[in-house]
Amino acid sequence: MEIGINAWIFPSNLTLPQSFKLTKRAGFDGVELVLNEEGPVSMTTTEREARTIRASAENISLEVCGLASGLLWKYSLTHDDPAVVERGKEIVAKGLQTAAWLGADTLLVVPGVVTKEVPYDLAYERSLAAIKELAPTAEELGVCIGVENVWNKFLLSPLEMRDFIDAVDSPMVGAYFDAGNVLVEGYPEHWIKILGQRIRKVHVKDFQTHIGNITGFTNVLQGDMDWIGVRNALRNIGYDGYIIAEVPGYKTLPDLGVRHCGEAMKRVFGRA
Repeated sequence: MEIGINAWIFPSNLTLPQSFKLTKRAGFDGVELVLNEEGPVSMTTTEREARTIRASAENISLEVCGLASGLLWKYSLTHDDPAVVERGKEIVAKGLQTAAWLGADTLLVVPGVVTKEVPYDLAYERSLAAIKELAPTAEELGVCIGVENVWNKFLLSPLEMRDFIDAVDSPMVGAYFDAGNVLVEGYPEHWIKILGQRIRKVHVKDFQTHIGNITGFTNVLQGDMDWIGVRNALRNIGYDGYIIAEVPGYKTLPDLGVRHCGEAMKRVFGRA
């Protein structure tokens, strides 16, 4: 297994090349970039710009191991407004293309949101239709749509996530499994065993269960995650891809936070 880190941890005053150097010094193999409406990786990023970013990582033997985005919370694939859904599908399509340019093999996709106005069954129907529509683009580009388990009141069990992915029935649609997101109501090891080979990428962060809400998320080894159990469960299904830390980092000395995260990840996942 290789270790990566999500770009949300980087201090805002660093350029991407500076962030890449920090990542490499901390011992990571890859970096997961983030697609935003504005910024170095955005909806207007060109092929030339993306390939320049890729080259700056590869020049120091760092891989762009994935592409994430928070935009599908705003432009949900399950929204009541068809225009919002269409924008969400545009974001996924652009994300898949940008990921291909960057050399990333997986795009993280939030599959939708259940709300008071959007009931569960309708959200399932809309999300499934949207992902099925987008799957051929993923297949053409060779970039996997990684459906993430998030706090969206949707796909709340590993059985349901498994069946949803199987219903899409595409070799380029799988699970972007977030171990930390499970801890509020379940056990990551169970999800890993049930999802099995459907897991294409893994996010990790820790969670303090006695807090039990969004403020309970914390850095690696600072919460209640059974890290060795997660590692062993991944080994048992033959997973040998990236483990990517999606963590808040340190408010003070953020560069030290990246380094500490790298040290912890290497110890847990057998790299040191």
